[in-house]
Amino acid sequence: MARDKVVLAYSGGLDTSVMVPWLGEKYDLDVVTFTVDLGQGEDIEKIRQKAMRTGAVAAVAMDARNLFVDCFIWPALMAGALYEGKYPLATALGRPLIAKLMVDTAKEHGAKAVAHGCTGKGNDQVRFDVTFQTLAPTLRIIAPVREWKMTRDEEIAFAKKHNIPVEATAEKPFSIDQNLFGRSVEAGILEDPWIEPPEAAYQWTANPLTAPNEPEYVEIDWEHGRPIGLNGKKLDGVPLIEQLNEIGGRHGVGRIDHVENRLIGIKSREIYEAPAAVILHLAHRELESLCLSKQAQRFKALVSQEYADLIYNGLWFSALHQDLAAFIASNQRYVAGRTRVKLFKGAAVVVGRQSEFSLYSKHLATYETGDQFDHEAAKGFIRLWGLGQQTQAQQQLLKGGRGFDLPGLLTQERTDSA
Repeated sequence: MARDKVVLAYSGGLDTSVMVPWLGEKYDLDVVTFTVDLGQGEDIEKIRQKAMRTGAVAAVAMDARNLFVDCFIWPALMAGALYEGKYPLATALGRPLIAKLMVDTAKEHGAKAVAHGCTGKGNDQVRFDVTFQTLAPTLRIIAPVREWKMTRDEEIAFAKKHNIPVEATAEKPFSIDQNLFGRSVEAGILEDPWIEPPEAAYQWTANPLTAPNEPEYVEIDWEHGRPIGLNGKKLDGVPLIEQLNEIGGRHGVGRIDHVENRLIGIKSREIYEAPAAVILHLAHRELESLCLSKQAQRFKALVSQEYADLIYNGLWFSALHQDLAAFIASNQRYVAGRTRVKLFKGAAVVVGRQSEFSLYSKHLATYETGDQFDHEAAKGFIRLWGLGQQTQAQQQLLKGGRGFDLPGLLTQERTDSA
């Protein structure tokens, strides 16, 4: 009798390799592995072949980099989504895409369950499980690491028993996840937030102290809030991000040290490397300063925070996301033009911005020849602007006697000499 199938998110590492026979033994399920390329720099075909040697009945490998950029990274960039103002959400953006593709794979193979390698302490379990529950509520969700009590040594022994090749048996100093938009590093010595991260924690970025002694400039072209070109050349999203990662990393740009609030209620210290993300978010925000009105820019800041929280908390496939995305699409209609960014010794600074839709007028801003601002109009504006405060001061604040005087100077007798 044929067994039911489970689709397993498979990286080819020790944990997920052990899961293939473990799921068969514990749950009596045939395993279909799923591996996706989101720009993490791995040979997914090699991983697929290993899955088949490990005992999978089928192994799916998919290149989803373009889908990741167009449907996840760019919308988050347009929204200005930085979790707690720092984290560009690279890993968090990848999880709902992986989960959605796993659901599709489960349907194609007639699987009754899905499985992932998340622990019970992290955010990723929420992102996977909530997406599964939303898109395919009848699928059974299995999280082996949350269930088994195996130590690393026991996992290695289990792998040897089942003839699973183990590339390395030494404990790695850090836990790492990466994709096209960023690299996250945690665990080990990094768990002490007082300790400066060692250089060994970084792979994408040069030490700013040893970075080039001459600055480098990059120019980014934008349309509808999305980057479309680099240094005068039109580029698709994947090569554009790859090139910015390389250029920014060479100058030590993109290092983030973040003590963040996890969804499950604990704080964790995370190290991120995200050269392209840091440069793009900075450049995008500066272009918005030209193209958005004051009111639109400030309201969008509120939406950006909500959007970032939504991604971080695993609610990508929610109605609220659809609502916020509709606002962002409208908000970004005129965010088009070019930004120039200076990269030097770990710093990225926008030094130029231009747009055909710019709301900046030199004729109104200048203090030199060509000034077209109506200075006489300022008198009436100031009179009306301050009228409410003037009335309240005369009727309330200057009378005193009500016990609250901030900052304590309005009713105080002047004893110092002028």
